[in-house]
Amino acid sequence: MPTRYPIPAQEISAETIVVNSRFVCTIGEVRTAEEARAFIKQVKERYADASSHAYAYHIGFGASVTDGCNDGGEPSGTAGKPMLAVLQGSGLGDVVAVVSRWFGGTKLGTGGLVRAFSGALKAALDVLPRTERVERKTLLAELPYSLYERTRLLVAAHHGEIAAEEFGARVLLTLVFPVDDVAAFGNALRELSAGSVELL
Repeated sequence: MPTRYPIPAQEISAETIVVNSRFVCTIGEVRTAEEARAFIKQVKERYADASSHAYAYHIGFGASVTDGCNDGGEPSGTAGKPMLAVLQGSGLGDVVAVVSRWFGGTKLGTGGLVRAFSGALKAALDVLPRTERVERKTLLAELPYSLYERTRLLVAAHHGEIAAEEFGARVLLTLVFPVDDVAAFGNALRELSAGSVELL
């Protein structure tokens, strides 16, 4: 699993019209299949008057993913699977998409449905703001008061955060770092403390 990968920055919806049928694609960020199911349920309730709700989700990233899809009442293979293929090719992780369709009276045929559902998702992906999921690690550092201020500066310089501070005979810091920055911070801290402070 990579330590950082792109995810949706927020929930968005985008509308497309195909031969009088209206398609609204809603995309959001989820971390588990349970969260994906809850998201899908919310969208179905929001657009309760739609003729169908197809969905797909792609959770995780790289080699460690959980995928799911459903045609939502459309003919088998015309909605969920094409949507999942689009998500898998989008470069995103931790993403769920629901396409709600309002039937416009004209049948689109299986090829038309595949194009309409995957097209609705692509249109939404085109306007979707992205951010990054960064894997983080929590560490402890126990240090003398004389190094406290310089350690705080070092933490900030290596993209870390101080989650908690305990002041006793020494200062105990609970630190949170992006995984990619842990080694460099550890080296810098050893250098600052002449090897007397180790990360736990």
